[in-house]
Amino acid sequence: MSLFLPKLASKKEIDAVIKNVAEKVLVLRFGRDEDAVCMQLDEILSKTAHDLSNMASIYLVDVDKAPIYTRYFDISYIPSTVFFFNGQHMKVDYGSPDHTKFVGCFKTKQDFIDLIEVIYRGAMRGKLIVQSPIDPRNVPKYDLLYHGI
Repeated sequence: MSLFLPKLASKKEIDAVIKNVAEKVLVLRFGRDEDAVCMQLDEILSKTAHDLSNMASIYLVDVDKAPIYTRYFDISYIPSTVFFFNGQHMKVDYGSPDHTKFVGCFKTKQDFIDLIEVIYRGAMRGKLIVQSPIDPRNVPKYDLLYHGI
């Protein structure tokens, strides 16, 4: 399903998209095309991309082709989804220790749509962190990994 979503293959491309996507939520899915969970998430992203086109731009980033961003966002588990609005990194309180990214696959398309709507509305009001509308039972649980400590 990832054939329908644009892919970013370098730091330069990612920087350009972060800088140039205006008045929309920028969704960056970090992962690998051949990973089963990434494919599951890509299907949800591609099915909702058209419906959310007024509010969001969705891109796929291969973790192996963007090691700088993979380290910067501490992408230890894939898929990980990061959100921006007008160049600002948007944080979401999922009820987990990490507010910088969503780790794993959304359970339903509606969970993803609801999250984008909340981020968009919050960003339009100047917020940099929003409360997740996703049922906490639908948020994947994981332990934070700290490398090199």
